[in-house]
Amino acid sequence: MSKERQVDAPRAPGSPGGWDERSEELVADAALVREPTAWRSAGTGAAAGSGSGAVPAKSARRGAVDPVKALMHRHRELCERAVDPLEIAAGLEAHGVTDRTAARFRHRDVFALAEEMYARVPRDGEERGAPAATSSRGAPEVPAGWALFALLPGVACALAAVGIELSEGHARYAVGLGGALAVAVALRLALRRGPLRCAHRVVPATRAWVCFLVAYALFGDGLMRAAVSGGPDGPWAPSTAAALGLSLAVAPAVWCVRLFAVGARRRLAFSRGLAEFTSAVRPLLLGSVALYLCAVGVLLVGAGAAYGVPASAGAGALGALLLLARLLSSYGFMRAPLLMLGAAGAVEAASLASVFAGRLPGCAWLAAPVEGVVRAWGPGAVPFVACGATAGVLLLHSLRVLSRASAHGDGAP
Repeated sequence: MSKERQVDAPRAPGSPGGWDERSEELVADAALVREPTAWRSAGTGAAAGSGSGAVPAKSARRGAVDPVKALMHRHRELCERAVDPLEIAAGLEAHGVTDRTAARFRHRDVFALAEEMYARVPRDGEERGAPAATSSRGAPEVPAGWALFALLPGVACALAAVGIELSEGHARYAVGLGGALAVAVALRLALRRGPLRCAHRVVPATRAWVCFLVAYALFGDGLMRAAVSGGPDGPWAPSTAAALGLSLAVAPAVWCVRLFAVGARRRLAFSRGLAEFTSAVRPLLLGSVALYLCAVGVLLVGAGAAYGVPASAGAGALGALLLLARLLSSYGFMRAPLLMLGAAGAVEAASLASVFAGRLPGCAWLAAPVEGVVRAWGPGAVPFVACGATAGVLLLHSLRVLSRASAHGDGAP
């Protein structure tokens, strides 16, 4: 009998226990980390061994493991619950699978690999027909009337501003307090029933910093102006123009986010690779943010003209910061918004504190930088620098994390 026939002939196992199908599945994970050259070398070695009889049968069986089947075994839950190949592609990317990794499984990109994995999952014909309708939608559904809910904060603030102008004395304070509560309730409805809704729990620290930043936008400029002038000697008026402009800007913020979500999901459906999807989503995100900045700028200029005051650049920077922070939070990225909101609030608080600390004997140097900036560019320069710099950091972070396919699966805004 030849050597080839001797290798293939039935014989007793050479190790305790047989090499059955379950044993192949157990080594599937180990086979995944092998380089393409390792797969080729295994096949070459098997071919050579068939001629010389030097390669054990166990090694030949390892080389015959289906790499895609092994990957499906590792991500079994993802494959079973996926409603379309896009969801598998997003899940693979979230686990670190790239187009280069997909080449190890003899596929051009992650999308092609996901399509094969989805096709190989056992389903009946009825279930296979369902994903087509799901993947054709532009973005996940949002509650009905979300576009109208986005208008409520601006309407509530406008009515409160009119009420404040028409009232006097203690009635004015009551109208102002009632208007603030109405705007808060309307804002909560707009965020909960629109594309900016957040499925994850927002930590109290994030809410606290947002409240501080909004309070500074309303009262901070007047307090800073009075502090630099040696005061305050009495109460100072809040910036009603900034409050009205930011409240009206909630609507374009919600609409721009919805525009981004719809566009991203459509590009996810038509992209054929992760690099292609990234290059298509980043301009879309930049365009959505730029569109919002134009809208908030127009609204702040209009509100300032209505009250005879210049537009607040600090309020515009705060609007950009709040938009990006809420956008990231709605996609599940909570840490970066908290850090940047805290950094902006800390800069504003430290700037005010330094002005008052400069009045202590021998501490005038503490207030010199802030006083110089305020006298040169006005009190709005402090929130503009603080919120603008942190908004820029969040924008860069958004371009990195929101250009991933895994960020736009089911549950995205």
